Amino acid sequence: MKSIKNIASVQEAGDSTRLPAGGYICKYTKVEDTPEKQYLYMEFDIVEGEYKGYFADLEERADFWAGRCWRSYKDKALPMFKRMCSAVTKSNKGFIFDGNEHADESTLIGKKVGIILGEEEYLGNDGSIKTRLYVVREVDIADIKAGKFKVPALKKIPESSAEVKQDDDFMNIPEGSGEETPFN
Repeated sequence: MKSIKNIASVQEAGDSTRLPAGGYICKYTKVEDTPEKQYLYMEFDIVEGEYKGYFADLEERADFWAGRCWRSYKDKALPMFKRMCSAVTKSNKGFIFDGNEHADESTLIGKKVGIILGEEEYLGNDGSIKTRLYVVREVDIADIKAGKFKVPALKKIPESSAEVKQDDDFMNIPEGSGEETPFN
């Protein structure tokens, strides 16, 4: 082992609280378009409540931004994309994001939106079953504040090992996106 000369100045890790599945008021902190694959890569953080700043804190501790999702605007995904656009528009008075004439993705940065996070199982690289959060959907922040949302039950992996596909993505990374994960 190498000598760690500055160990006295390092802050000891405390207990970390795992973010539970639920509805959160968030804001987008980064949005990038990938036009050749037709999706937006979006990072967000929680801006209200007990878990305010959760993903920024996690990034500071673990050097990994986990508050992220991808929203495809391919033809077959347009209904879900429109739902996201509507949720952002409803959540930000006077703001319009419609994927049409009001479609500059950079205007989403700093905008609030309600995000419902669910839990799903996946097969870890070590072969064990683990759980992670994923973005179920975006909703109007008024629905989050009023408790008018439903968190889905845990999505379990298939029982048959023949059906289980090792999953290297995290929080909905689209296949072939080129995004790296810290767990590979």
